[in-house]
Amino acid sequence: MVTQPGLHDNDLVLWTQLLGEVLNAEILERLRAEHPRVRYSHGFLIQQLVEGPRPIGEIAENLGVTSQAVSKAVRELEALGYVERWSDPGDGRVRRVALTDSGRALLEAGRAIRAALNAELAGVLGAERAAAAASTLKAALQARGAMPAVSARRLSPSEL
Repeated sequence: MVTQPGLHDNDLVLWTQLLGEVLNAEILERLRAEHPRVRYSHGFLIQQLVEGPRPIGEIAENLGVTSQAVSKAVRELEALGYVERWSDPGDGRVRRVALTDSGRALLEAGRAIRAALNAELAGVLGAERAAAAASTLKAALQARGAMPAVSARRLSPSEL
């Protein structure tokens, strides 16, 4: 017989997943106050553009998805005004993508929302417990070998 996890279980994976889902939903809800058509999956592509323009093929490789999937997401973000794309002057087959001013504003809004949520959690948990929780989660990511992907902004969505 399979038992369901209880509210008193110390299932780190379950609680981490649930907290991630709750916080992702809250971030998206707050973002949509100013950016109503933004989707969760858009964030993965936007993170690829933080340091400047990139070719679609490079973004696809970093995210582990097809160029077609990235092109589709780029078209969505372009229609929303968050990115622009153009042909590479040195190779017309290569399409480059960059954030627009609106895209940078979306990025900054997301960062501000995360900062506010961190402050809210620190207010509830206490600064020391919040810092310890963050350190524990970073150590767990390190233990799972995920920090290089996190540092390189190469975490992939399940679908783009």
